[in-house]
Amino acid sequence: MARADQELFSTEITNRAVEGSGPYAGSVDFSVRVRRALPDFLSSVDLKYVKLGYHYLISSSGFYYVAAPVMCGILGVEIGKAIAWKDPSPESSLFDMVSVGVLLGLVLYVYLSLIPRSTYLVDFACFRPPDEFKISKEEFIELARKSGKYSDGAIVFQEGVLKRSGIGDETYLPRAVFRPEHKITLKDGREEASMVIFGVVSELLKATKVRLQDIGVLVVNCGFLSTTPSLSAMLINHYKLGHDIHSFNLGGMGCAAGVIAVDLARDLLAARPGSYALVVSTEAVSYTWYDGNDFDMLLPNCFFRMGAAAILLSSRHLDRWRSKYELKQLVRTHKGAEERSFGCTHMKEDAQGTRGLSVSKDVIGIGGNALKDNITTLGPLVLPVSEQLHFFNNFLFKKETSKPYLPNYKLAFEHVCILATSKKVLDEIQKNLDLTDEYMEASRRTLERFGNTSSSSVWYELAYLEATSRIRKGDRVWQIAFGSGFKCNSVVWKALKSMRQHPHNPWIDPLCAEAQI
Repeated sequence: MARADQELFSTEITNRAVEGSGPYAGSVDFSVRVRRALPDFLSSVDLKYVKLGYHYLISSSGFYYVAAPVMCGILGVEIGKAIAWKDPSPESSLFDMVSVGVLLGLVLYVYLSLIPRSTYLVDFACFRPPDEFKISKEEFIELARKSGKYSDGAIVFQEGVLKRSGIGDETYLPRAVFRPEHKITLKDGREEASMVIFGVVSELLKATKVRLQDIGVLVVNCGFLSTTPSLSAMLINHYKLGHDIHSFNLGGMGCAAGVIAVDLARDLLAARPGSYALVVSTEAVSYTWYDGNDFDMLLPNCFFRMGAAAILLSSRHLDRWRSKYELKQLVRTHKGAEERSFGCTHMKEDAQGTRGLSVSKDVIGIGGNALKDNITTLGPLVLPVSEQLHFFNNFLFKKETSKPYLPNYKLAFEHVCILATSKKVLDEIQKNLDLTDEYMEASRRTLERFGNTSSSSVWYELAYLEATSRIRKGDRVWQIAFGSGFKCNSVVWKALKSMRQHPHNPWIDPLCAEAQI
C-alpha cells in the first residue's frame, strides 16, 4: 500500500483476551480494527480550490477597487473645474456649486447602489428543552434495554459508542422513542418540531421585539422531517406572518443546512431590502430514530439530540447599531459528484424494513477531504497577506524532503465553532488545523452538554462563547458545518460589539441567571 493511502487509515486494537484452552492456551488473542481517518491536510493541496478562493475575492471586491478611484477622479476633475472657473458673476458661481452638488449626489448614489448591502445578525436564540427531557448515558442504555427493541449486541454497541462519544449526562431526548411496542409516527415528529421551533422563535421575538409584519423572509431547515404542509407553513400559520412573505423549507441537507439557510436568506434580503429574514435550524430526533440492530444505523441514535436555533438577519443600514454580528464570508463546498461522498450518509431501510439513517465507516475521511477543500477556498478570503505569501512560497519552492506549510488559521479568527459531531471528529480536526484547546472549547462543551443538535449545533457553540464573555468587538468567528451529500460549509462573522450574558442564552440557568458552564 502506498504511503499516501496508509495515511488515510487509523488502527485500533480491540477484543484483547487470553486463550484459556486449546493448542494456543495462555497466548494473547486480539483483533485490529482499521478505520479510515481524517486525511492529512499537509499531504496535498488542490490548486482548483485555491483559485476558486481568489475568484471569490476578486468578484466580491474587485469592482470597488477599480470603481472607487475612477469615481473619485471624476469628482475631483469637476471640483477642480469649478474652483478654476474665473467668471465672477454670482449666477455662474451658484450654477457651478449646484452642478458639483448634483454630480456628487449622483456619484454617491451610483456607487452605493452597486455596493452589496451588508448582512447583519441582529440576534439569535437556541432552544433549551424542559428538564423532563434530560437523559444520562446510563439511563439511555437502561431505557433502550427495557424497550425490547434491540438485541444484546446492539445494546453493547451503543453503550461502547456512548462511552467514547464525548456526550455528557444532561442532553435531551423525547422519551417516546424508548416506549415499548411504540412505532414512531409522523405525529411524534410534528409534536417535537412544534415544541422546539415555536419555543425558540418565541424566545427570539421576545428578545428582539421585531414586528411580525416586518419579517419578509423565512427559511426553515430540518433534515429528515418533511411534512405537508411544510414546517415553514406551520410557522407562518402559528405566528400569522404576512401573506407576501418569501418562505422556504429546506430538507434532506443534513447538518450543514444551517449555513445554507443563512446563505439563502442573505440573497433574499438583497432582493428585498428593508425587511428582516428569520432563519430556523432544527432536527426532529424522534423521526430519525432507528429501532433496528444494524450498527451503522444505530450511530445517529447515540449522537443526535433535541435542539433548535432561530436567527434574525437584516440588511438595513440602520440595524447595524443594534446587531451583534456582520456576515463577512460564506463558502460552501459540495462533494456530491463523487460516489463515495454522495453515499456515505443516507436514509434507508434495513433487511427487516426498519427505516433509519445509515452512516458509512468512511464518513470521517470523506468529511476531512471536504473540509480540506473548503478551507483551501476560504483561505484567500480571510488569511493575512503575509500568511498567504508564506504559503505560496513554501508551496512553489519547498524541497521534497521538507514538510508542507499549513497556513495558520488562528491569525484569521479569534473563535472557531466546529459542528459538534463526535469527540473523534473534533480530535482529528484539532490535530490537523493545529488548534489550541481554547479554540476547541466551545465545540467540546456543546457536545458534552447538548450533544449533536445537527444544524443548530454551531449556534449553541456561539451562545457558549457569549455566555462566557469571550466575544469582544471586532472578533472574528468561524462556524464550520458538515452534512450529507457530502457538504462542508463555512461562515465568518465579525462581532460589532462586546457580548454580555443574556437571559435567553441556553447556557444560562433561568432560575439563578448564571452560566451553566
